[in-house]
Amino acid sequence: MDIKQNICPKCGRPTEEGFCGNCRVEETEWMICQPRVQCTHCPTCGSLKTGSMWSDTNLQREDLIEEQAMSGVKIHEDVEDYIVSLSHYDPSPNRTMVRVDIAGTLYGIHVEQSCNILIVWIKEQCDRCSRLSGSYYAGIIQVRAEGRKPDEWEKERALEIAANLEESFQMNGDRLSFITKSEENKDGVDIVISSHSIGESISKEIKDRLGGKYTRHPKLIGEKKGKPVYRITYLVRLPRFRRGDILEMNRGYFEVRSNESGNMRLFDLRNGEIKYVNENEPARHIGNILDSETSFVAYTENDTFGMLDPKTYENIECLTKPWLNISEGSEIRFIRDRDNDTIILLG
Repeated sequence: MDIKQNICPKCGRPTEEGFCGNCRVEETEWMICQPRVQCTHCPTCGSLKTGSMWSDTNLQREDLIEEQAMSGVKIHEDVEDYIVSLSHYDPSPNRTMVRVDIAGTLYGIHVEQSCNILIVWIKEQCDRCSRLSGSYYAGIIQVRAEGRKPDEWEKERALEIAANLEESFQMNGDRLSFITKSEENKDGVDIVISSHSIGESISKEIKDRLGGKYTRHPKLIGEKKGKPVYRITYLVRLPRFRRGDILEMNRGYFEVRSNESGNMRLFDLRNGEIKYVNENEPARHIGNILDSETSFVAYTENDTFGMLDPKTYENIECLTKPWLNISEGSEIRFIRDRDNDTIILLG
């Protein structure tokens, strides 16, 4: 025997230093299991409660069981290359018994251990679903239009903007900012919202995308922890003329490119110039580019070209415009001014 060789002071086995691996394992509680863990979840949306906070989860039931079971297991930091095996059954609808088997290496010694953990499932309606079921709301966004009623495209677009922003708020963890309900009516669209932050964001986004302006009308409804609580009506007023509208003004035709707070940016369909006009200036509404028709250019000759009327299939001869690039066989968009029996070229 090598007299310089170290021996374990407990069992006498050879060791490199101090206690041998077997004795160190015997002295180490390398796996600790809680016999019982609780999981509070919302039966409506499936979100989980940790402490007093709720959070969404996309975990399937098997993955959730694994996560909850392992939350009750503590493995010593020196255990290496360990493998976990789980099996479970449900003794009752709100109980799941999980057997946890763990095998690994500790101080060079193979170790194995198992334990049973009971998961208790507690159903509780989350903060968001509680507000939804109670029809809670902090405000209403009323989408209207100046001097007219919003058309179907504008109403659909407003609802789409609202839904996308709601999704963004939820993805960023703001669970209590949501749309309680939305509905179309003869005057426009009403969007009922749960927080002032989402109300402000939706109103601003609709105004930025569709033009117009919005105002806030708060109403005091009470106090909470000594602070006043307001319910706010956001009135989004879409402009009299919207982007893409075709107008007749001063014996010319113009396309509305933007309308911010009543200041219209117009494209002159005669010469292609940009002009700025207040929307209160006298104008006749012809239609919108969404209502335009498409035809094929049959021929070109000097400053004229011919196209086929898509309804009558008759040839229509038109003067070219300096801002138009016309070539035989290309497509051309246009709209009809039925009052003057005029074809208005849009490009």
